[in-house]
Amino acid sequence: MPTIDLDYLHGFSGFAVPDIEAARAFYRDVLGLEVTDGGMGLLRLILPGGADVIIYPKPDHVPAGFTILNLAVADINQTVDVLAERGVEFLHYDVDGFEQDDRGIANGDPRIAWFTDPAGNILSVLQN
Repeated sequence: MPTIDLDYLHGFSGFAVPDIEAARAFYRDVLGLEVTDGGMGLLRLILPGGADVIIYPKPDHVPAGFTILNLAVADINQTVDVLAERGVEFLHYDVDGFEQDDRGIANGDPRIAWFTDPAGNILSVLQN
């Protein structure tokens, strides 16, 4: 097979939500991320570091059973406190050998805490 150079221009990921306006408010106002209109009813989420994620409407959306977005932070304690003040509820997993503090922070490497967006998608904040 001949070698063909692939000229990728840009990469991005995406995920679904049932309510675009709820997603816009959550990602912009609660998480403090940059959210713009992506055209055709989509949202464009610009992550720290410049990566793009599209958020698209799907009325029959079913959340994935895994983390769809991880946000690295400098101070997980402060981040969890601020997000909790903004109404974010952190998940607690009941798994043998997996320890989380009362706020939901797993103190491994990395230190990590999980939560959901309004659509039930799982996200995390983590500190290496």
